[in-house]
Amino acid sequence: MANSLNKATLIGNLTRDPELRKTAGGQAVTSFSIATNRVFTTATGEKKDQADYHNIVAWGRLAEICAQYLTKGKKVYVDGRIQSREWEGQDGVKRYRTEIVAENLIMLDRPTGGQAGAQAGGGYAKNDSSGNVPSMDDAPLPPAEEEIKLEDIPF
Repeated sequence: MANSLNKATLIGNLTRDPELRKTAGGQAVTSFSIATNRVFTTATGEKKDQADYHNIVAWGRLAEICAQYLTKGKKVYVDGRIQSREWEGQDGVKRYRTEIVAENLIMLDRPTGGQAGAQAGGGYAKNDSSGNVPSMDDAPLPPAEEEIKLEDIPF
């Protein structure tokens, strides 16, 4: 059997707020997208800027952390694996989606002023192979309506 590797590493900005849902079995799943940009020079010497958009999915405790701490515009480092799915829509049309299943995530924005919770920076979260974040399983998340302090962030 041949070895293979499925690994994606991205640094980009969230294009929308994360959406947290629960599966029928009660497992948390969060989806969001990030944009990555690159600048290149054409053969004629013209500088071009190109954006690519990536769908990200996080599971378990990592999904809960993403939903609570990430917001549109924030810069994140995500690494994980590429997954393609297909399903049939309610209209009978086959649909396809390629996404990155997040295994590690680092929030890259730094906190500013009194908005530490909304702009928590340098936070690191990692899933193990079962989709759990072992070092944070018992860490409670503060209620969303309270101000979040850096010392309250469970990583």
